[in-house]
Amino acid sequence: MSGTVSDFVWERLAEWGVDRVYGYPGDGINGMLGALNRIAHDGNFIRFIQARHEETAALMACAHAKFTGKIGVCIATSGPGAVHLLNGLYDAKMDHQPVLAIVGQTATTAIGGDYQQEIDLPALFKDVAHEYAHTAMNPEQLRHLVDRSVRIALSERTVSCLIIPKDLQEVVYKSPPRVHDTVHSSVGYVAARVIPTEHELDHAAQVLNEGDRVALLVGAGARGAGDEVLLVADTLGAGIAKALLGRTVVADDLPFVTGSIGLLGTRPSWDLMTTCDTLLVIGSSFPYAEFLPREGQARGVQIDLDPRMIGIRYPMEVNLVGDARETLRSLLPRLRQKPLAYWRRSIEEGVRDWWKLMEERAHIPADPINPQRLFWELSPRLPDDCIVVADSGSSASWFARDLKMRAPMMASVSGGLATMGCGVPYAIAAKFAHPGRVAIACVGDGAMQMNGMAELLTISRYWKEWSDPRLIVLVLNNGDLNQVTWEMRAMEGDARYDASQDLPAMNFAVFAELIGLKGIRLETPDHIGKAWDIALAETRPVVIDAVVDPDVLPLPPHITLRQSKAFLSGVLKEDPRRAGFIRQALRNMFPSIAQRS
Repeated sequence: MSGTVSDFVWERLAEWGVDRVYGYPGDGINGMLGALNRIAHDGNFIRFIQARHEETAALMACAHAKFTGKIGVCIATSGPGAVHLLNGLYDAKMDHQPVLAIVGQTATTAIGGDYQQEIDLPALFKDVAHEYAHTAMNPEQLRHLVDRSVRIALSERTVSCLIIPKDLQEVVYKSPPRVHDTVHSSVGYVAARVIPTEHELDHAAQVLNEGDRVALLVGAGARGAGDEVLLVADTLGAGIAKALLGRTVVADDLPFVTGSIGLLGTRPSWDLMTTCDTLLVIGSSFPYAEFLPREGQARGVQIDLDPRMIGIRYPMEVNLVGDARETLRSLLPRLRQKPLAYWRRSIEEGVRDWWKLMEERAHIPADPINPQRLFWELSPRLPDDCIVVADSGSSASWFARDLKMRAPMMASVSGGLATMGCGVPYAIAAKFAHPGRVAIACVGDGAMQMNGMAELLTISRYWKEWSDPRLIVLVLNNGDLNQVTWEMRAMEGDARYDASQDLPAMNFAVFAELIGLKGIRLETPDHIGKAWDIALAETRPVVIDAVVDPDVLPLPPHITLRQSKAFLSGVLKEDPRRAGFIRQALRNMFPSIAQRS
């Protein structure tokens, strides 16, 4: 093996199947980038995708893992570059995605000398990459450092970190000699087939068979097991609720699928959880206890590949550690067919009523546009194989409730971390992973001003390479950090704080046109359908800048007494927008009346 340490790292990663790395340059990784350029000319190709910021590079790596099932890789320079990666890496860690961060470091001759850009990187990454974060100290280490960082990220579905000092990057690589105190690793990892014991499967089947009102909750861990989930639901006469990361596990047009659960969830999901007597959770770590059955109300069975996530959200009677698809296949022959009695009929009736209510709410007048209608109009227009992402904020509420997902669509949000600014980077990674599929990002104006506008430049740079150039960014432009505004009112009982919640006015459509994209400024509800049709027929990426009403409430599926009191308190405190949001609250609570007014 000839060449530098940097040459070896990229060649080894190529052997692991890595074909893309997201990052931003800096002198702490000059050796790595020079080698990346060299191996590209040698035909051992790994593509460098330049993001506008290291944070968004890490978010892209996370999304790459989500949309491919393979390891995502990002790279950053020492010091500030390393620090900038952290938010995106935490997004990957908390959503259980395999991501490798390659980080430069001060030269070994200067480490410990309080040198420029010197940071204690092992300490910095100790939490986010706690399964594996190591600094290379000599060339012979690199083989096992690369192999273990990739294998551990894949097997543990987590973040790993490889720190390479800048001087070591340019040293000639040497294989480890066959002597004492050396490690000799190899490439390759295939996930094990994990199935619970026969005894536990029998116990789980007994609990499920004895239930009269069975509810299923599915999350990201159930992806790829949709057929098995439906068979279980049909056998048990159950309804299916979905955590946000499990939105595409089963289709939303099925009459017994109640949709999302939680603060951004649906009324049918709330009813399903509050009236069931048996709960089966599949591949989800949904955290909010108040949206699950009351303790003691329902017997519980959980399926999860990670034993650390078992039995921590609801007191389960049976905990099955295993792959969702394989476990459900082993469980199905043990289940008894239940008659589709009143329980299933009541679920389906609630789902029908909910979709009617959503249509009514979407068409409630607003000033100027009801944001919910943008999603309602998009839903029937979604291409069959599209990839939809939502940023954190009120856009996630409408994504969760108004879009009917169906196979083979893909979708994601920042689940565990719920970070702002993930939407546009996620969509970019989706296009690189699947250049022939339409990607749609639904984001708020706060997220766009945070980092989305910068990443529009990344779209402008690369879009002509994609076989299908369609990437659509919908911006909910209301001049307000809207989700936080509603949380202030409903959770804290405070009036809107203009100094923290107001955003600078911005015409995102004009900005898009300035950088070579298609911009559509949408200011009236009558043009919503036409805007979507134009965007979906375009031959370049599109930004739909929709001017929406900040006073439209993303109502939770159940309003507690505490929330009602807090909301009333906010009204009494002279909220500067109280007239508008009271009007919209009444319209949403009584949509039929609002439609006639």
